[in-house]
Amino acid sequence: MKISFTFEPKPAVQQELQQQFPTHDFRFGKGAAPERDTAIWVTYGEDVKVAAIENLPELQWISVASAGVEKMPLSLLHSKEIIVTNARGIHKTPMTESIIGHILAIYRNLPAIYTLKNEQTWEKPRGSKELRGSSALIVGPGAIGEEVGRVLTAFGVEVTGCNRSGKTIEGFSNTVSLEKLDDQLGSADIVICLLPSTPETHRLFTIEKFQLMKNTALFMNFGRGNVVSEKVLVEALKAGEIGGAVLDVFEVEPLPESSELWGLPNVVISPHVSSHSDFYVERAMEIFSRNLSKWEQGEIDLENQVDLKLGY
Repeated sequence: MKISFTFEPKPAVQQELQQQFPTHDFRFGKGAAPERDTAIWVTYGEDVKVAAIENLPELQWISVASAGVEKMPLSLLHSKEIIVTNARGIHKTPMTESIIGHILAIYRNLPAIYTLKNEQTWEKPRGSKELRGSSALIVGPGAIGEEVGRVLTAFGVEVTGCNRSGKTIEGFSNTVSLEKLDDQLGSADIVICLLPSTPETHRLFTIEKFQLMKNTALFMNFGRGNVVSEKVLVEALKAGEIGGAVLDVFEVEPLPESSELWGLPNVVISPHVSSHSDFYVERAMEIFSRNLSKWEQGEIDLENQVDLKLGY
């Protein structure tokens, strides 16, 4: 069976895969199109286009080494009954550390301290506050959100989750369904958005939702950029509807130099790096290896299988 990688893992990872699965024909080629007789395609997802799929008559499974699949032609893949899996869950450690790091930096006023150091000024900046006793609303608490909630709870934060079903999340103070999001926005000191990109979540955060929030609230978007219009977010920030924002994802990436977000003092811009880690590919390949072992046994109920109708 031919397995085509359209990115190149480190040589040691390639060798390990070939040793673990010696009966398969692995092909590794960064930027190269999969060969026509490819049965399994391992990719970051951005090169999965209609033309490529139509040129792969034997394709059965696409293993995406990232979490997002919204740019892929999901309806076509569904019609062709091609299985898609992703690397959901491998980001939870680096993204949790990034999110918690930003929160602590803002609450303990670290940016001001760093600025004073660079200016060689001995001055005690005002504005530091404790995280303990505050409240956080995590919108879209999957594997990443659950870990963020666990760590925030350890800091003494009251955590509420908001997911599609309203299903209870262990360790959270409360969990509500997405349709009850508006009822929770007014009580949160920190709103953390980790939603995927789907028709249901597209521009979910309207100006009315920001108006429901505390004018001191910190809005954090670490899910997908299109859950909020940049124009709406700028309007909410300039009007003082919320206290500030930390953004790792944007409607347009890279963020254009002309974007007003760059000039707003109450905005932290992170260039979509919160999930970066030395262990990224290693963790993604662990999921792929477990799934390939299942595949060899004839199992098609694979780990992290994407619901192509829902888009995640």
